[in-house]
Amino acid sequence: MTSARQLIGILWPAFLLACVLEILVFSLVDPADLHWGGDALRLSRQGVYSVAFFVFWALAAASSAFTALLAMPLAGERPEHPQ
Repeated sequence: MTSARQLIGILWPAFLLACVLEILVFSLVDPADLHWGGDALRLSRQGVYSVAFFVFWALAAASSAFTALLAMPLAGERPEHPQ
């Protein structure tokens, strides 16, 4: 698999999961009620939505990348299904 296809294979499902997480989290949480270190966040609602989306996307992409790394054959290991 080429590195571009592998990157898309990691980022696309992570993007979809970030979309779902954004919907689920912010259907339950109002961004205006969020606090960090005892102080209210100084971001607009759209700012909170944007930052949260990219955090969700990064976490999901890291999870997918780790899975892809673990699925790679070890050096010197023969593939199960030769092509």
